[in-house]
Amino acid sequence: MKKFNFRKVLDGLTASSPGSSSGSNSGGGAGSGSTHPAGTAGILREEIQETLTSDYFQICKTVRHGFPYQPTTLAFDPVQKILAIGTRTGAIRILGRPGVDCYCQHESGAAVLQLQFLINEGALVSASSDDTLHLWNLRQKKPAILHSLKFNRERITYCHLPFQSKWLYVGTERGNTHIVNIESFILSGYVIMWNKAIELSTKTHPGPVVHLSDSPRDEGKLLIGYENGTVVFWDLKSKRAELRVYYDEAIHSIDWHHEGKQFMCSHSDGSLTLWNLKSPSRPFQTTVPHGKSQREGRKPESCKPILKVEYKTCRNSEPFIIFSGGLSYDKACRRPSLTIMHGKAITVLEMDHPIVEFLTLCETPYPNEFQEPYAVAVLLEKDLIVVDLTQSNFPIFENPYPMDIHESPVTCTAYFADCPPDLILVLYSIGVKHKKQGYSNKEWPISGGAWNLGTQTYPEIIITGHADGSIKFWDASAITLQMLYKLKTSKVFEKQKVGEGKQTCEIVEEDPYAIQMIYWCPESRIFCVSGVSAYVIIYKFSRHEITTEIVSLEVRLQYDIEDIITPEPETSPPFPDLSSQLPSRSLSGSTNTVASEGVTKDSIPCLNVKTRPVRMPPGYQAELVIQLVWVDGEPPQQITSLAVSSAYGIVAFGNCNGLAVVDFIQKTVLLSMGTIDLYRSSDIYQRQPRSPRKNKQFIADSGMISLPFTLDYFSLFLLPAADAGVLACSKDNFCMRGLSNFYPDLTKRIRTSYQSLTELNDSPVPQELERCKSPTSGLATRTPEAAPGFYRNEIPAMRQRNQVHHLPDHVNGHCTSPTSQSCSSGKRLSSADVSKINRWGPGRPPFRKAQSAACMEISLPVTTEESRENSYNRSRSSSISSIDKDSKEAITALYFMESFARKNDSTISPCLFVGTSLGMVLIISLNLPSADEQRFTEPVMVLPSGTFLSLKGAVLTFSCMDRTGGLMQPPYEVWRDPNNIDENEKSWRRKLVMNCPSPSQEIGDHQYTIICSEKQAKVFSLPSQTCLYVHNITETSFILQADVVVMCNSACLACFCANGHIMIMSLPSLRPMLDVNYLPLTDMRIARTFCFTNEGQALYLVSPTEIQRLTYSQEMCDNLQDMLGDLFTPIETPEAQNRGFLKGLFGGSGQTFDREELFGEASAGKASRSLAQHIPGPGGIEGMKGAAGGVMGELTRARIALDERGQRLGELEEKTAGMMTSAEAFSKHAHELMLKYKDKKWYQF
Repeated sequence: MKKFNFRKVLDGLTASSPGSSSGSNSGGGAGSGSTHPAGTAGILREEIQETLTSDYFQICKTVRHGFPYQPTTLAFDPVQKILAIGTRTGAIRILGRPGVDCYCQHESGAAVLQLQFLINEGALVSASSDDTLHLWNLRQKKPAILHSLKFNRERITYCHLPFQSKWLYVGTERGNTHIVNIESFILSGYVIMWNKAIELSTKTHPGPVVHLSDSPRDEGKLLIGYENGTVVFWDLKSKRAELRVYYDEAIHSIDWHHEGKQFMCSHSDGSLTLWNLKSPSRPFQTTVPHGKSQREGRKPESCKPILKVEYKTCRNSEPFIIFSGGLSYDKACRRPSLTIMHGKAITVLEMDHPIVEFLTLCETPYPNEFQEPYAVAVLLEKDLIVVDLTQSNFPIFENPYPMDIHESPVTCTAYFADCPPDLILVLYSIGVKHKKQGYSNKEWPISGGAWNLGTQTYPEIIITGHADGSIKFWDASAITLQMLYKLKTSKVFEKQKVGEGKQTCEIVEEDPYAIQMIYWCPESRIFCVSGVSAYVIIYKFSRHEITTEIVSLEVRLQYDIEDIITPEPETSPPFPDLSSQLPSRSLSGSTNTVASEGVTKDSIPCLNVKTRPVRMPPGYQAELVIQLVWVDGEPPQQITSLAVSSAYGIVAFGNCNGLAVVDFIQKTVLLSMGTIDLYRSSDIYQRQPRSPRKNKQFIADSGMISLPFTLDYFSLFLLPAADAGVLACSKDNFCMRGLSNFYPDLTKRIRTSYQSLTELNDSPVPQELERCKSPTSGLATRTPEAAPGFYRNEIPAMRQRNQVHHLPDHVNGHCTSPTSQSCSSGKRLSSADVSKINRWGPGRPPFRKAQSAACMEISLPVTTEESRENSYNRSRSSSISSIDKDSKEAITALYFMESFARKNDSTISPCLFVGTSLGMVLIISLNLPSADEQRFTEPVMVLPSGTFLSLKGAVLTFSCMDRTGGLMQPPYEVWRDPNNIDENEKSWRRKLVMNCPSPSQEIGDHQYTIICSEKQAKVFSLPSQTCLYVHNITETSFILQADVVVMCNSACLACFCANGHIMIMSLPSLRPMLDVNYLPLTDMRIARTFCFTNEGQALYLVSPTEIQRLTYSQEMCDNLQDMLGDLFTPIETPEAQNRGFLKGLFGGSGQTFDREELFGEASAGKASRSLAQHIPGPGGIEGMKGAAGGVMGELTRARIALDERGQRLGELEEKTAGMMTSAEAFSKHAHELMLKYKDKKWYQF
């Protein structure tokens, strides 16, 4: 345990400003991943002991939830009652009872063609598309490959493993059939060649093997189906074809009748043929189930192919014939279907997705007995359903697995560990009322395996946002996943009619209700979402149903044409009356005027909120809807950051244009301000209440262009108040944008770090745009006495201002020195340029203003070299087009906290931390009414505090710690049902939990603020605003996700980098604890859904249908074996039914079939070494590790073994007692019979 002492005394030195301290360190040459102190915190009276070490951390995957992505095949063990699903990506999912869910992956990644269980043996055979067979050991928590067999010269098409056999039949594309020993995974020398199987007179190749199965009547006979319609009944002992069947349509599947006298084939013309072994010349019966009836003598009408058929018999009813496909071609619009034929009844079950495969679940594993089917497992492309065959209406079973995560595509995720324990029960009690009805009343038939809760007991909740606007809450406790509650956000909006979605289509092509961001406070149960159509909805939780109107607010948060310096010298006077030309606005930023129809859209939201009273069921109920509106024909930009405070009753959100703060208690807009305005004077009332739109700058008679910003902007950063006449380029931290956006398209942004005072056209770069020429060039300045429409170069003015702070230069290859020239003087634009400006449409501004003190982005053509240098174009939000159109400084992170708003404040106050895409951190001061009763009536004051901090790259997250090193949680309001009629409203008061640091009379800092950007992390002490530690996390990549989490009662910083590294740093010292190359960024889905939470948990969407959970906790990795379910449980194989004397005599071959004697090396010889290669697997070692998975696992297995032993002894005792009773009855009956015929003669019988 390392101890860090922050007690440092600097004699004769004053605390440096945050900007200078961080700048001196960030530019001081610390390499990637370096950590160094960046200042002192004055005199700190306490020591912080960091208890976390690197031994606490380890990365490993825990469990995968959801539907297997791109499934290909299905298998079922009727004794163990477990199901296996293979996928196109080489994955295998094995499912049993709830909690038994195992994921394993082929290293090659080849698609899984077929799966075969070794029934009740705890093993599985997989055949993959790279022509390799694998044997998986399922007798351990994590299955491992025991053996592999790679075919070199033939392609595998079909496999069959008879029940209780160790010889696997393998059919190939060439039509040959090979035999593999399962125990040794060695190829037998016994081969059935295709040219020996067919008749010698046949001139064509029969095609690949599509079916293999042994006869239920005689194990020594093998049925081989070829694609071209040929079926061969092969005698394994005599090595010849006993009979051959030919049909003129291709065969897709074959299934036996349990007596072994008949078999059924499905064909490509939609027909089913039933064949009898006694008359193989023609089918015993031919039917086209979905074909139109024809006259006698005519061939039935062809239908779509029947891809698979299963023929299952019942003891007390007609057999089941179940098949997929076979619909008529004239019903092109019909959905994929499964047909069940039972006697004369034909039932067609239409599916939502194409059918991949289905299996009939039967009571017995023996193929020569009545099958007694009870269910059908249907594997669809995007779902798994099980149909109950025991009921006449064929209902489906309720699926206990989370197979509907992708019901609508997942757009965002949130993960909460160790949340309030009552939340799961509350959400489940509400959500269970809205579950679908009509399920089968029987238990889920896939009930194999064993699972216990393990040692992890804290509650976990996962929230997923979807493209259709729905929100799903999942119980993720103890590595399981079960849906609790579903919320549909689209219900607050009017349904869009055909042709009415045009105003939304310019933002998103589809899914206008898609969820973009989620913010949830579990303690107060306040829930907030932002959507792709630029809206924010605030929900409150209630147990009672209400009917009320939805309150909505419209916010104007958009830079429009007034942001553009448009020269109009011929049409506009030098100083027109602005009040007569601009629409009036309230403080909220919304307008009261709408543009004339057909010209431009203005003040129109993308979606229409319902105006009529809406019935809201118990659960989350909409409290307020906030929508951004169109401005002068340009749609609102999508929201990039979101934060809510239940204690303050305030929601804040921002985008690439600015920041909005809304009071959701009083339903008013407190602040709507452009990002550039946040740097201005801290007094909000010194500016016109027209944010974010500012007064249009007009051209004076001289034709010179005015500054697009005021001097207050620069005086905050560079100059004293008396020196406000000088403009200088800013420092590294103001323009080091880094990799702040992740663009998926090929549009590149060239970042220039200079002060541009001239206009930029969308056409090729004008000649007046010049770059920094030399460190001695003049700087563009504006004298205070100059007219608003003028500026000029004053080189002497810059030379006299030698007190300007010296800042690091040469950022991104551009000169940023304070002595550099910003740009040449502006020029009057030609009439051609003016015409280009007038043709400007939405999203294509002809000119853009400077982005910050010294950072501006311009769109220029990208050369090949620049494309190679900037291989990643990124966008932090899902709004790719909005950030691509305008390169403004976006709000990327928001955080409410009780903190010190200004330097050297003596008391804490409500604050809002604002982080931007340029690495700037601004603190907004919130002035709330002191009395609780006044909170509902008195206004809330929101104004910038004038405090600025800076980092490299876009800001990602904030957090605070107290002086003892404990993580401070944001204040919250204790939940209370807003619609509870039992409570007295007059006696009710808001109960707030503020989580404030303990008051102290000592002089010094009382709080630490942790700020992480996509490049580095910093720890500041407050209120002195001294940077204590700086850690440059990455120089070559960028951070996608960062969170401050609690691990073993201590705080740490967890980061996920775009190069795949997961990094953990201790707090507050930012010492690296873990750096593992876990997962490279291969898909934007991972970047959008990766999230950390407390207790060492994390997750991400690994595929469109699956969630992968992982842990970075060493303790959880050690206990993982005990938390996972057992796939194999010892179960006695059911005994075969007694066939009876007559059936044994006349029903089939009475000879026993010895496969070992026939296929063994002694009689069949060895197979060619070039045909297949045996590859031993690591399953033996991993099996030993899995067997010794922990003390708890051993005890559990011992207890299960004892229970099974006791159960078997009890069964044996019962059987013994039954046999004794039967023997006594038989003896008594024999004695009575003997007495009856004792004295009779032989002729009396």
